[in-house]
Amino acid sequence: MIQHFRHQAYCNLWSNHRLLKACARLSVAELQARRSSFFPSIHATLNHILVVDAYYIDALEGGTLGQRAFEDETPHARIDTLLPAQEMLDRRLIAVCDELKPSTLADNVTLERADRRQLEPAHRVLAHLFVHQTHHRGQVHAMLSETDVAPPQLDEFFLLDEAPLRQAEFEALGISEAQVWGALR
Repeated sequence: MIQHFRHQAYCNLWSNHRLLKACARLSVAELQARRSSFFPSIHATLNHILVVDAYYIDALEGGTLGQRAFEDETPHARIDTLLPAQEMLDRRLIAVCDELKPSTLADNVTLERADRRQLEPAHRVLAHLFVHQTHHRGQVHAMLSETDVAPPQLDEFFLLDEAPLRQAEFEALGISEAQVWGALR
C-alpha cells in the first residue's frame, strides 16, 4: 500500500503539472469564465484543489492549519502563482508518502472540521485525497475541452510502455522513472 500511495503522489505531481501548464495557455477571462461544473470556473476549481490539498497535507504532517485553509477560497488570482504553489504542495505530499511505514498507515490524523475534530487513519485520508484530486482534475479537464486549449492526456502514468510520453515532463519536474518506480520497474 505504501508503494501505491507513493506512486499516486508522483502521478498527482505529474498530472497537476500537465493540467496547469495547459491551463496557463488560457487568458484570465477564459480561466474565470462561468462553466458547467461543481465550481463555476476553471480558476475556482484549480484553487479548490489547492486549498483542499493544503488542508489534508497539513493534517497528514501533523500541522495546525485546520479550518484556516478555507479562509480564502481563491488564494491565487493568477495561474502563474497557482502553478508553483500546487507543485510545492504536491512535493510535500510525496514527502509524506516517502515517510510512510506500515505502522503509520493506521495512525490517526486529526482533521479540524468547523464543528468537531475528526480522527481518521492516515491510509483513509490519503485515499480520500487522491480521489478528491482526480475528481476535480477531471472536471477541469472537461471544462478545458470547452476552450481552444486541448485538454492534456492525464492517464499515461502507470504503463511502462508509455514512459517516453512523459519523459520531457518528468525531466522538467526533476524526477525520473527510477525515482518513481524504484525496484518495481
